[in-house]
Amino acid sequence: MKQHITGDEREVYFPSEIQQKLGISKTSTYKFLEDVYKNKAPFTVVKIGKLYRITKTSFDCWFKQQIRK
Repeated sequence: MKQHITGDEREVYFPSEIQQKLGISKTSTYKFLEDVYKNKAPFTVVKIGKLYRITKTSFDCWFKQQIRK
């Protein structure tokens, strides 16, 4: 039996959530995530086929640092 995991229980963000948090377009989001994936910085992006998943802990840490600047 499959269990449904809510957004609060997941350990990853979907690109649409990153798009919303950063307030950028879908195209810009995917370009940004591709760059982050290739550079392996400033946060962790996992690519599964064509799908991106972003670890919440690494993204949240990076995002908080950006806000403080």
